[in-house]
Amino acid sequence: MWGIDEKIQMAGEIIANAKHAVVFTGAGVSAESGVPTFRGKDGLWSRYDPEEVASIAGFRRNPDAFWNFSKELLLKKKAHPNPAHYGIAELEKMGIVKAVITQNVDMLHQRAGSRVVYELHGSMEMVDCLDCGKTYRWDDIEEILQRDENVRCSCGSPYLKPRVVLFGEQLPQNVLASAIEESRKCDVFIVVGSSLVVYPAANLPIYAKKSGARLIIVNTERTHADGIFDVVIHGKAGEVMPRIVEVVRRLRH
Repeated sequence: MWGIDEKIQMAGEIIANAKHAVVFTGAGVSAESGVPTFRGKDGLWSRYDPEEVASIAGFRRNPDAFWNFSKELLLKKKAHPNPAHYGIAELEKMGIVKAVITQNVDMLHQRAGSRVVYELHGSMEMVDCLDCGKTYRWDDIEEILQRDENVRCSCGSPYLKPRVVLFGEQLPQNVLASAIEESRKCDVFIVVGSSLVVYPAANLPIYAKKSGARLIIVNTERTHADGIFDVVIHGKAGEVMPRIVEVVRRLRH
């Protein structure tokens, strides 16, 4: 039975030899930056009804409920990139990682320095008024939230919606298509901080496997898909990824 040190060494060797690696991240990466997770006994869904605060129907009924929920989830001042985000960005700088595919909407990968990021569930970065069409940046909205005021457009509309995918909405098809293409052409596919239960995103490692890629997963808990991975590391992404990057750096120099 391999220990964690041996698994980190194996993962580093696989990544160091990659020509086109892709990283797929889920809520577990952002959780280590203080962003609450959704599922589990302490997840947001234990306190909020997703139909009310995170569905397009709920948003149209009560946009203020959505923004109250978002205040807890995403006040950016609370959350900063952690060592896992920076490690992934460093692998991109080395020319190994060609794309990051993420289910997160918190923009932490970009803030850590990742340049090619496919956001499957959209992003909070831009916010549109569904009535007049005016567009705001997240920083403008954040200031309103921090003053504890209701989010309103200058036209008076409460229907300011960030470019995130709510329940009842389709994933952005162009982003999903790019993510599938990257998964199929990579030679190493690395999952970081995802339990692989949300579809169609959870199919991405299967596409990579069928195309002959080596698969690595770093997650705090077991997943139903662990069996298809070449290296399975159960641990915190913020602790494991920098150690993997260190192995890669040593082997590449």
